[in-house]
Amino acid sequence: MNQRAMIAAAAASLMSLAMVSMPAAAQSKDKCFGIAKAGQNDCASISGVHSCAGQSKVDMDKGEWKYVAKGTCKDMGGLSMDEAKMMKKG
Repeated sequence: MNQRAMIAAAAASLMSLAMVSMPAAAQSKDKCFGIAKAGQNDCASISGVHSCAGQSKVDMDKGEWKYVAKGTCKDMGGLSMDEAKMMKKG
């Protein structure tokens, strides 16, 4: 096995491991929309304005989200994904 094949195999193994462990972490958290401060969102905007964490420009934008402990989003005044999508449409 040449060096490139070994590196590719190692990278594939690491990616597989990350994909297997990710659902367990995601199960204990909810995406909570409308609570992220500017520059503190966890990932892409619901409207597609950007696709990366930390790129929100406005505090508490209804299209931006953060991961929060499961069941705590409503207590923080946040919205579910469905609620955020409905607010963006209407």
